Amino acid sequence: MDAIEATGLRKSFGGMLAVDRVDLVVGEGEIVALLGPNGAGKTTTLMMLLGITEPDGGSVRLLGHPLPRERQQALQRLGFTASYVEIPGDMKVWQFLDVFAGLYGTDRRRGEEALETLGLGTILSRTGNQLSSGQRTLVGVAKALMTSPRLLVMDEPTASLDPEVAARVREVLLEEQRREGFAVLITSHNMAEIERMCERVVFLAGGRVVADAPPSEIAARYGGEDLESAFITIAEGQR
Repeated sequence: MDAIEATGLRKSFGGMLAVDRVDLVVGEGEIVALLGPNGAGKTTTLMMLLGITEPDGGSVRLLGHPLPRERQQALQRLGFTASYVEIPGDMKVWQFLDVFAGLYGTDRRRGEEALETLGLGTILSRTGNQLSSGQRTLVGVAKALMTSPRLLVMDEPTASLDPEVAARVREVLLEEQRREGFAVLITSHNMAEIERMCERVVFLAGGRVVADAPPSEIAARYGGEDLESAFITIAEGQR
C-alpha cells in the first residue's frame, strides 16, 4: 500500500489555476521531497494531500484511505511537523503534547518517550517561551512521532535553525525512519538537506510536475552539478 497516492489534482483560486493535474505517489517507507519555487503550487498541493484543501479535480488516497471521506482514519497514522507550528508561550511542553494526544487519540507518554530519544526529556515542564527555536522544532518532531506514524509529513522542518541543530534534527528523523520504516514527505528550500535525506524528488513549476527522479538524476538533467543548480534553473524557467 502506498502512503500517498494522488492523481490528477487540480485547484484554482479566483480563476487562476494554481495546481494543474498533479500526480504524486509516495511508497511505503520511501523518503520523498516535494519542491518548487514560490508560486509553483507546492503549498496548495501539500494542503490537498493532507485533506485541508479540497481539490477541484483529482483524487487523494492517504495511507489507503480516500479523502475526504476517510480523512479521520488516515490522520490517526499520520504525523505532521512544520517550523511554523508554535507552542503557545505560556503552555508547558507536557500540556502541548497532551492536547495533541487527545486530538490523535493516543497516549502523551509516546511524545515524552520521543523527547527522550531526541535528548530533551528534561524540558517537559518548560513553557513555550522558555524554549530555543531548536527545542521548539524538536518538540514539534516529538509531537509528530507520538502517533507512531506510517507517514510523516514535514513542511520546512529545519527552517531558521542553525546548522548544528538542523543536522541533529535530520539525524534523529533518519534514525527513527530507519527503525520504524514510515514514509516521509518533506518540503524544504535547503537543497543540501534534501540531497542527504531523500531518495526521490518531485519538482513542481507552474502548477505541474516537471521532474520526478532521484536528486542526482534531476541535477544531471538540468545541467547542474547539484540540486541547488537544478532548482535555480527550474525557477528561472517558471518565470
